[in-house]
Amino acid sequence: MKRLHLSILPALLLLGCADTKNKNTTTTEHNSIKKTTVSEKKTKTRKYFTECKSKMAFIREPKGLSNDEIDIFILGKSFFRIPWVEAPSATTARDGLGPLFNANTCMHCHPGNGAGVAVNKDGSMTRSLLLRLSHKEPKDAALIKKIGFEPDSTYGAQLSKNGNHDVVAEGEPVVKYENIEGEYPDGTAYTLRKPTYSVINKGYGAFDEDTILAPRIGSALIGLGQLELISEKDILAHQDIEDKDGDGISGKANYAFDPETNSTKLGRFTWKASATTVKHQTAGAAHNDMGLTNPLFPMHNCTKKQENCLKEAEKGRFEFELPAQRLDAIDYYLSNLAIPKQRDPEKYTEGAKLFKSLSCTACHVERYKTASGITIKPYSDLLLHDMGEALADGRSEFLASGSEWRTPPMWGIGLYKKVSGEANYLHDGRARNIEEAILWHGGEAEQSKKDFMALDKISRQKVLDFLKSI
Repeated sequence: MKRLHLSILPALLLLGCADTKNKNTTTTEHNSIKKTTVSEKKTKTRKYFTECKSKMAFIREPKGLSNDEIDIFILGKSFFRIPWVEAPSATTARDGLGPLFNANTCMHCHPGNGAGVAVNKDGSMTRSLLLRLSHKEPKDAALIKKIGFEPDSTYGAQLSKNGNHDVVAEGEPVVKYENIEGEYPDGTAYTLRKPTYSVINKGYGAFDEDTILAPRIGSALIGLGQLELISEKDILAHQDIEDKDGDGISGKANYAFDPETNSTKLGRFTWKASATTVKHQTAGAAHNDMGLTNPLFPMHNCTKKQENCLKEAEKGRFEFELPAQRLDAIDYYLSNLAIPKQRDPEKYTEGAKLFKSLSCTACHVERYKTASGITIKPYSDLLLHDMGEALADGRSEFLASGSEWRTPPMWGIGLYKKVSGEANYLHDGRARNIEEAILWHGGEAEQSKKDFMALDKISRQKVLDFLKSI
């Protein structure tokens, strides 16, 4: 089968804050997309930081892009935002959805390029919150080396709540919350919500006996390209697996298999640092969430036990539903999203000092200088940390254990509600605000949490106000 070349697409208008000039242009997959490489991202001098703080704050392009680069940015944006349809379809540029899928556009998991929202108003799980499936005690060494875990033999790596018209959906995920009441040492009360997950209306029978459900919510997408440009040396400088300095914090790097280079590399992305590059994370999401085959994940997400799914997959007309040039364009778009600046930093210096005094910056490392010479402040070490039993879900990914999580970058965290409509935090969105997220911390962060709780109410608010500003 021949790979499809794009027909001409109308570009999407770049909407947002008034300080950015919009461009309405027509874009094709021209040769410049082929030249969009990681090295190109490093060499350009651009203004990657924006003053924008509206609901469009996470969709800005950096100032300094050439006209050709803006064309690629818009093209990648179009494939990220516009819905895909099942094949065969007259919409040849975006057919190939499924046969099993959760959403038909990336925006369902990342509204406004922001973090996902866990539940709808009726309490049902949104498409931002997914259930990953894996065996708690994996035994297949080859699978573990290549994908980091052992999937369910019938349902595969991720539960798909939708299917094309001839394909039965895999099931309906359900979340229920239990309220946990507590109080600070000063008597101030708080309520946390503890989730439990299940699946009803299973389309293909029972899960394997050892299969566990691991919820994952979509992350905010700003600054991904800059995280990719942090040197491995600078990341590993914060690793202290044996806790030789005795501070109780022992960050560790994850190393994952990169399907683009067929080699094991440092993991930087996803909740357990199991993706090595922006392209790797993008290709994996396209495959798992929308069923789109691509050069990094060429097989459909049907298992051998899902016969109708396999038959439906044969209706595809092209080698890849997301071919290399389109994947590169999305990679370029996501790698070049501007990063909102901290809002009024001079107002929150005391909160910043308190945050540091709590040893939070031992994991939430404030700043790095990238390979392109740009100083960034992601507030993350990109390493794995044991966060305690309360947040553990039992799922291992490559070197990450069931209780270990990558420190999530916190830049833009105070804009989550404005961008996404609601603000949820942690890997499954259980925390409804930043304060709840802190109170769920355990394991290596247990002492920092206790120290935060021991602060007086005014000081706690200063920490929270600082975090909302970054």
